[in-house]
Amino acid sequence: MNQLFCIKCQGTDLIKSGIVKGRQRYKCKQCEYSFTVLKDGKAINPYYVIKALQLYIEGISTREIERILGVSHVSVLNWVKKYKVSAPENYEYRPSYKVLNHKELIEYLSREDQLKNTGFLITEIGDKFILIKWERFKK
Repeated sequence: MNQLFCIKCQGTDLIKSGIVKGRQRYKCKQCEYSFTVLKDGKAINPYYVIKALQLYIEGISTREIERILGVSHVSVLNWVKKYKVSAPENYEYRPSYKVLNHKELIEYLSREDQLKNTGFLITEIGDKFILIKWERFKK
């Protein structure tokens, strides 16, 4: 267990002093300063941060990334701002994606007509694969 200490004088002689907004409040016996201990935030595995940014760069919207990875679109936007990532502006092509298991991916790639006149990227997400392909806008 982590040793608690006063955030004002670094003293370790503390007493519990009630609960405020669901958090334990402490009082330092040395300087009589009262404080609450901050809760640890929910940590997200860096794997999902990297995948979310990769999908964003490939042109997938933040709401679609939310549905695919199960992380908040707000978190995705915060990561985009934090890491200064920008999606390329491309008006001639639009991305579409499919989430497939291994067997479905092999079957999909074996059909040549599916990938004519398109570019595509395959990336894994857990035990599934996401195939992103770009097709020209039809005018």
